[in-house]
Amino acid sequence: MKLHLLRHPRPAVDHGLCYGASDVPADAAALDQVLAALLEAGLPGSLPVYTSPLRRCRDLASALTPAALHVDARLAEMDFGAWEMRSWSEIPRTDVDAWNADLLHYRPGGAENVMDVARRVAAFRAALLAAEATEALVICHAGTIRLLLAMRPGLSLEQAALDAASTPHRIGYGELQVLDIR
Repeated sequence: MKLHLLRHPRPAVDHGLCYGASDVPADAAALDQVLAALLEAGLPGSLPVYTSPLRRCRDLASALTPAALHVDARLAEMDFGAWEMRSWSEIPRTDVDAWNADLLHYRPGGAENVMDVARRVAAFRAALLAAEATEALVICHAGTIRLLLAMRPGLSLEQAALDAASTPHRIGYGELQVLDIR
């Protein structure tokens, strides 16, 4: 199956904020720019469109294809609990260090950990494969995309999650990546 993985447009939040599961909208100009680029590229065409329920993803997906939209909570970004909508510089260094020491199981802000997110993303991936579609457009978040890219045959979910969590994040807003999954 070929997945077209698209990170949402730049959100309408101040730079440096932890906004994970917060339902913030996309910046209007950034949304228009990404939408125009997708339509120019012929996407989604006849592809099914799956989206995170968070507005920065869902608004773009709705503009692309309001009728054939699959909103899936398993695609949401990680919930950072008490860290949400706080500046990264405000979060105590000891908390960030504790997360770095246990990337998979520490719960930033007391909410989800990377393994929680990996399990739900893996369940989404398995459902797509079971549906036997040949291609889909998935509009989601950098964390979700990193996990999908890391999930490879023969690799445990824990190892894929660790690979995703320990790899520097370099997925730009509105960036499209193509992934073949089996």
